[in-house]
Amino acid sequence: MRALGIDIGGTGIKGAVVELESGALVSERVRERTPLSATPEAAADVVVRVCERLVEGGWLTPDLPAGAGVPVVVKGGVSMTAANVDASWIGAPIEALLRERLGRPVVALNDADAAGLAEVAFGAGKGNTGVVLLLTIGTGIGSALIVDGRLVPNTELGHLQLHGRDAETLVSGAARERRRRGWKRWAREFNAYLALVESYFWPDLLILGGGVSKEIARYERYLRARAPIVPAAMLNTSGIVGAAMAAVAVLEFSKTE
Repeated sequence: MRALGIDIGGTGIKGAVVELESGALVSERVRERTPLSATPEAAADVVVRVCERLVEGGWLTPDLPAGAGVPVVVKGGVSMTAANVDASWIGAPIEALLRERLGRPVVALNDADAAGLAEVAFGAGKGNTGVVLLLTIGTGIGSALIVDGRLVPNTELGHLQLHGRDAETLVSGAARERRRRGWKRWAREFNAYLALVESYFWPDLLILGGGVSKEIARYERYLRARAPIVPAAMLNTSGIVGAAMAAVAVLEFSKTE
């Protein structure tokens, strides 16, 4: 079975056709720049261009459903937050908007949740039971909590309070650069955040994703946590694969109701 996966990020909007049994991309990974005024409508325009390129390449057919990972909380197909995107995302019917623009079934979910689904199915979390927590560390901190293979959606753990502030404003990848922290000092500050997360959820495995995970060799020796810490394995394809997985899972479930 195949589906279209779309990953709407702060700097790029990516898409590809995914083979769900293996998690492999069976098309080119198409990327377009995210517009500076990244309203839902502007993002949808770029998603349409991504899909047009996949159609032109002969990979995307009309029968394939789509999943879209978006950097917001999604409830009932509606965007509920706008922490790192334009304020117009709040209350936007993002799922219906993409469905109308693409002319195919679309399921929208949080982008970190999409990445977490893929990492547990095919990546660093494969074969792990219990509580697996993925943290995506980039512009902000996204999170995906998977318990015995089931996603707990929209956890948004980057907004936990650390020293009286949103944690992502202190220890995200962007915050590290803004605050001019070296890797050693950043890792020790990040440990305080990990201790906070572990005190609430007691994960059995911690997966670090996002841009900071690519540099893990520079700071992993300074990290401290109860659970094992591993870097994400799927890198820039996890959001696409997880979104495609969600599309098929939700649509198959709706057929049984």
